[in-house]
Amino acid sequence: MDITLALGGGGMRGVAHIGVMRVLEREGFRVRAVAGTSIGAAMGAFFAAGFSADRLEQVMETVDPTHLSGWPFSEGPGFMGMRGIASILATHLGECTFADLNLPFAAVAVDLKSHREIILEEGRVVDALLGSMAIPGMFPPRELGPYSLIDGGTLDPVPVRAARALAPNLPVLAVSLLPPLDVPATPVTAPYIENNTIVAQFVRLNLPQAFRIFSEAVDIGQRQISEMRLKADRPDVLIHPAVDDIQLLDRVDVAEVAKRGERALEQALPALRRAASWHARLQRSLRL
Repeated sequence: MDITLALGGGGMRGVAHIGVMRVLEREGFRVRAVAGTSIGAAMGAFFAAGFSADRLEQVMETVDPTHLSGWPFSEGPGFMGMRGIASILATHLGECTFADLNLPFAAVAVDLKSHREIILEEGRVVDALLGSMAIPGMFPPRELGPYSLIDGGTLDPVPVRAARALAPNLPVLAVSLLPPLDVPATPVTAPYIENNTIVAQFVRLNLPQAFRIFSEAVDIGQRQISEMRLKADRPDVLIHPAVDDIQLLDRVDVAEVAKRGERALEQALPALRRAASWHARLQRSLRL
């Protein structure tokens, strides 16, 4: 049963994508292409590079969210740098290009200059991922060729259209890490900030409260955009792992969050099997 994946963004919530991949492997689904936004792009790239769910879980077990950023303001306009993220990606993906991947893959970002969604499918994978993951305000924009890239979730939190373009005749399984609009969001707590001189000055400026407000505003905007895009792009199967209590850079129990992704897909397996059946595929081909 062949399918295409559209993996949404959401910081450390993205660990749930590992559970989705594990169930797909276990149930015999063949992922033929994958598109992702932000952390969904990173997880999709690992999957397209041949990482199994178990191996990717081992990688994420080594990630400490408090060490992901570089020194504040050292890389451009952003509360955090991306040196830590870049180091992790480079360790595991190195100089891998899109052409080196085992599957067609696309990372979605947004260009600040043209205000357009950019579908990245060429060049060095790590460069594309850093652009797709550059949450505006939190991380500096990523300069890549003619583009100044920020997080793709700004315009497309769950890239169904990009996934469908990679394999037009296959069903798209969309994984949204944002709760539907009719589900109340979990309140965001202020992040823990270590006690050093510069950060202590930030604390006195109410930076944790500002971060909380910023995070809530990002979630509100992305939930609205996600709802509109999903209604327009209509994935064949849509799941929402229960991860809305996890904030962008929370330290998480990787195995437990992956289990949430497993449970979400297990509930949707009948719908996914119907969408991947031969007669459903025939109907899609007739509509194209």
